[in-house]
Amino acid sequence: MSETRRRVKVYTLNEDRQWEDRGTGHVDTLKDTTLTVTAETDGSVLLESKIKPNTAYQKQQDTLIVWSEAENYDLALSFQEKAGCDEIWEKICQVQGKDPSVEITQEPMDESEEERFEEMPENSHLIELPPCDESRLEEIAELVTSVLTSPIRREKLALALMSTAYMKKLLELFRTCEESNHREGLHHLYEIVRGVLFLNKATLFEVMFSDDCIMDVVGCLEYDPTLVQPKRHREFLTKTAKFKEVIPITDLELRQKIHQTYRVQYIQDIILPTPSVFEENVLSTLSSFIFFNKVEIVSMLQEDEKFLTEVFAQLTDEATEENKRRELVNFFKEFCAFSQTLQPQNRDAFFKTLANLGILPALEIVMGMEDVQVKMAATDIFSYLVEFSPSMVREFVMQEPQQADDDVLLINVVIKQMICDSDPELGGAVQLMGLLRTLMDPENMLAPVNKTEKSEFLSFFYKNCMHVLTAPLLANTAEENTGEMCFTQTLRHNHIIILHHTCLCFNADLTDGSAAVNPVCPDNFQTAQLLALILELLTFCVEHHTYHIKMYIMNKDLLGRVLTLMNSKHTFLALCALRFMRRIIGLKDEYYNRYIVEGNLFEPVINALLDNGTRYNLLNSAIIELFEFIKVEDIKSLIAHIVDNFYKALESIEYVQTFKGLKGRYEQEKDRQSRGLGRYRREARSFEEDEDMWLNEDQEEEDVDFDKCKTDYGKYMESEKVKESQDKENHPKRTSTGCFKFTFSHSAETATNSSKPPPSSSSNSSKATAPVSSSHLPRTGLVGLVDYPDDEDEDEEEHDEEEQSPRKRPRLGS
Repeated sequence: MSETRRRVKVYTLNEDRQWEDRGTGHVDTLKDTTLTVTAETDGSVLLESKIKPNTAYQKQQDTLIVWSEAENYDLALSFQEKAGCDEIWEKICQVQGKDPSVEITQEPMDESEEERFEEMPENSHLIELPPCDESRLEEIAELVTSVLTSPIRREKLALALMSTAYMKKLLELFRTCEESNHREGLHHLYEIVRGVLFLNKATLFEVMFSDDCIMDVVGCLEYDPTLVQPKRHREFLTKTAKFKEVIPITDLELRQKIHQTYRVQYIQDIILPTPSVFEENVLSTLSSFIFFNKVEIVSMLQEDEKFLTEVFAQLTDEATEENKRRELVNFFKEFCAFSQTLQPQNRDAFFKTLANLGILPALEIVMGMEDVQVKMAATDIFSYLVEFSPSMVREFVMQEPQQADDDVLLINVVIKQMICDSDPELGGAVQLMGLLRTLMDPENMLAPVNKTEKSEFLSFFYKNCMHVLTAPLLANTAEENTGEMCFTQTLRHNHIIILHHTCLCFNADLTDGSAAVNPVCPDNFQTAQLLALILELLTFCVEHHTYHIKMYIMNKDLLGRVLTLMNSKHTFLALCALRFMRRIIGLKDEYYNRYIVEGNLFEPVINALLDNGTRYNLLNSAIIELFEFIKVEDIKSLIAHIVDNFYKALESIEYVQTFKGLKGRYEQEKDRQSRGLGRYRREARSFEEDEDMWLNEDQEEEDVDFDKCKTDYGKYMESEKVKESQDKENHPKRTSTGCFKFTFSHSAETATNSSKPPPSSSSNSSKATAPVSSSHLPRTGLVGLVDYPDDEDEDEEEHDEEEQSPRKRPRLGS
């Protein structure tokens, strides 16, 4: 027996009525009653199915055998050779006592149908068809529609139609009726052709969808009796829909298969009505016909190496015209979509072939082009590649030549496209963010023998790409921007000192001590959406990248910068900033806790809570949950910091017991530590030494360079400015520098002082616990985890001095 004769692919039909590939192997019949498929790769059993006497087996397209083993469990064997399919089909028919010339052994039927079938003589004749004449069209239409409810009669009608070449005669009659404008006859032909399609027979489809018949089938389906005027489907298929060959296809069989698949897909999706829940299986054979056509198309194209090589050559050639390049990219997009029908081994080979031909360097070029359609298609192709093998993409990125300019790296091109998405809803940016997340996910990073993919890629990403990703975030939270300035203004009103930190755009002339506010600096929705996406990705990094993101956050004071967004008028952005902090605290990492304490980073969060007033909204709940987590997990360093510095401002909040609980935890720890003070101080000193050692391990990490961030971000946005002003005149505009800018309406001091040394811990004011105004509290220096008895007198004096400036409390009574 030939090696390839019984080589088959095993398919199962999933819940979405799509065929799923289960593998390739060789089929055999055990004891002539059981179909067994053994995998050609490892010899495992892919299928073992007993041939049952009452199971309906169907033969399709000469190389397919389809059947159902149970309710909602359909199977198919796709043979490499027709001879092998015929051989197994004979075995099946032999077991069931059927003639191998039939295309289907039997169909399931209800009890009444079974009783009628038993009463029929064994050699009952086929259904007798009326003469194919114009005057008998109504009779033919009634016959076709009447058999659709009976499986047995459907089968007999299908056999009758095939045995007499009846369909071709009907289609010839259609041309006659159309020429004579016989509208009633055309309406009957619509019912006939539609009914024949619902017979769901592959043998009939092969005739109806052949080159010389398919357009007549479409023509019959134009004359729906319920419509006043017929549709013009043929006009669309022949004139509007143009077949574009990006590279001439010389294989005539392949060309015909592409044309056929497009037209049959059109019939299914456009012409035929969408099946109801009860009719999902009515056209299952039509879906299978399209599916296996696509498999064949992809296989034939993939085997034509000359064709693919020419496509890649033109795609990357600088001399290629823009329209031609757009067609090439769209071809690859559709090619990749078709590849999803391949079995896993063949799909692997398909994408490896594309990788060897240079698909990733080509995408790097086309994704950087100005054509929006080209970039969208290239993004879709990139998503197929990332979904197939994130490791392949990561490997390519790390092997790219290390250019002086990081902008040419593929991942940075993707990040730039995400940042510069001109869609007001940022649909493309959301898609690209998901792809970046997949590439950065350690869960899909392979662990080969050297186990270096995770560490090497993350080191590469944080060194070459992270500054590009965070550029918009740092540019919008910087202390100063080109052409714009953030300033702190001290206002005195009713003897209350308010540190009023507001980001404003103003003219540079400050000689008269005033600033002319420029209103063209909005806290716009599109900017807030972009920053929210970036924060979502950074939050993911906090959860999964531990060391690398920890070093980045601490060296760049990233959390401090992020928390300035708590003042945004867009609540969803403030919640994203809060979620970022919540993930960090959720790690219960004492190094992070010390960073938060020394930077006084709870200040903007508490200000947001108090400024929110009595509104019990999502922001209120999220902030309360943050402090509740700290209380429940008993994070001592954070509890001490919160109570020492903010309890007076929070003690009036009584609708939850969170803050009183924090105070209780604080008192318990203070009491416990007072009994072991010497030991505690030694442990604290040891912890500080460990922290210094840990931070010194990464001394070569650069200090934050805000000018570089602004330059990077500005450079990206400047390239988009002209095109965006032309294409998106009505969209929110960016500033002239290409940087986004927020105007916060709250009175608040941003947490951007990380580059400055914290205030000396010896200053009395750094330990003040009395409430001040509703603006941000000044950052404190390093404070102890608890207060000691000898500090109480100092605290009382400070309390007396500052009690004159009461803080605004939430209005709980309303």
